[in-house]
Amino acid sequence: MKARAGKLPVHIVLVVVGAVMAVPLLFAVVSGFKSTDELSRNPIGLPDSWVTSNYTDILGSGAFWRMVGSSTFIAIGTTVLVVAVSALAAFSFARFAFRGRELLFTVFTMGLMFPFAVAALPLFLLLRYLGLLDNPLGVILPQAAFGLPMTIIILRGFFRQIPGELEEAATLDGCSPLGFFWRVLLPMARPALGTVSVLAVVTSWNNFFLPLLVFTDSTWWTIPIGVQQFQGQYSAEYARVFAYLVLAMVPALAFYSVAERQLVGGLTAGATKG
Repeated sequence: MKARAGKLPVHIVLVVVGAVMAVPLLFAVVSGFKSTDELSRNPIGLPDSWVTSNYTDILGSGAFWRMVGSSTFIAIGTTVLVVAVSALAAFSFARFAFRGRELLFTVFTMGLMFPFAVAALPLFLLLRYLGLLDNPLGVILPQAAFGLPMTIIILRGFFRQIPGELEEAATLDGCSPLGFFWRVLLPMARPALGTVSVLAVVTSWNNFFLPLLVFTDSTWWTIPIGVQQFQGQYSAEYARVFAYLVLAMVPALAFYSVAERQLVGGLTAGATKG
């Protein structure tokens, strides 16, 4: 009985936090089924007549699906690049002793304190010089670069926990350092790799400022830019804007619901290994 009473405050906090997160989402979903006039008269209650056209018109728009495809392509490209480069860098920092290793690692960690806004102008000039404006690589490469510090920190901590005896046994069996990395270390690090992949995908999907900086042509606009443009185009039709916001969130929520176990499992594995 006392144990249940002790857990009650925790449950109350969880319910309150869940409500704070769920209520705005439910409000947006329901509002998308109203007309703008009804939304002004009855913002909280259920709609008198469910206006499904707010959602179906957007789902039938080729521009919406083009933005979904653009966001997906950029997110996958960013994730593959940042995980591949970070895994190799983290392997070097974790398993090799060389002069200046900790100093170089500190330089990478300092990247966490470097705000993107400071680099916006130099990055724009560099991308223009390289001809990467209105090119998906102009978003993928900088996103991967800014994702390296956190990813390397997570993977290095995980790689350092792999027993050295495994590497010695692999070496005795004729396995090269790269072979040990590919055949032994990466399979054992699947939880950590899954975690950083989920973080990279979500970060890329939600990125607004960098695609806005790079893309002037609507061909490669991503979902966050699409939300801004739709709000500007239908600024007076609040119900349609709510519908667009909900549909823009659905892919990210669906991906997170599928990858949630992998994300939590990877973080838990890293915590218990520490």
